[in-house]
Amino acid sequence: MYVAGVLALREWKRYWTTPVAYLVAFLFFLVLGWIFYGTVAQALFVPGMVPGPEVIFGPALTLLVFSIPALTMRSLSEENRWGTLELLLTAPVREWEVVLGKWLGVMGVLTLLLAATLVYPLSLEYLVEPGIDWGHVAAGYLGLWLVAAALSALGVAVSALFRSQIAAFVVTLAVFLALWLVGMFAEAGSGGQAAVVFQHLAFARHFALHFARGVVDLAGVVYLLSLTAFGLFAGTLFLEGHKWRAD
Repeated sequence: MYVAGVLALREWKRYWTTPVAYLVAFLFFLVLGWIFYGTVAQALFVPGMVPGPEVIFGPALTLLVFSIPALTMRSLSEENRWGTLELLLTAPVREWEVVLGKWLGVMGVLTLLLAATLVYPLSLEYLVEPGIDWGHVAAGYLGLWLVAAALSALGVAVSALFRSQIAAFVVTLAVFLALWLVGMFAEAGSGGQAAVVFQHLAFARHFALHFARGVVDLAGVVYLLSLTAFGLFAGTLFLEGHKWRAD
């Protein structure tokens, strides 16, 4: 774990020495702030409309789907492209420590990003009478963090397969959209056991039906943690395969 921590700190510093993290943060807050302002402004002219924390959660989830590929695309593909991955794998470092360190570095950026968005529920607390339900806020942010953890683990795994950051970005985004939309296709189908399985695989459905409504769903927590573990395991396998090919 010590080695993974060192790699995570190194990865964290690398993010803030490149424009990628700053650009992602800027676009994230620009879009989320614009949606938040528009919703609050509309509530001023619509009688009975009281904006709640859910006005933040839905847009934030969508922004994570498109932001995380931009952050993870360089995690291992850049190392692979410049030949530093071979040096890293020949060092006394295990493959799972490399993957875990890369993932922790990304999660550090995403956790800071999500923490900074607390300015929006804090604003609602003063704009809405008699205030907002902070239990609802906590459940929503827990869901967002778990989704970020799962998607970033998958993104790091995908980046291990490519030398090109653009290819890693496109494939990662395609995987995210597939997991996002699979529930919609299942609901549009004829039903059955397959539809139930597909609906369970849709992370957005878990989030929208429970976390975004202020409910901590145990099945959703287990699924997202399992998806995180799967991503880290797949990334480790991909790195091991790369090491075998190099040998």
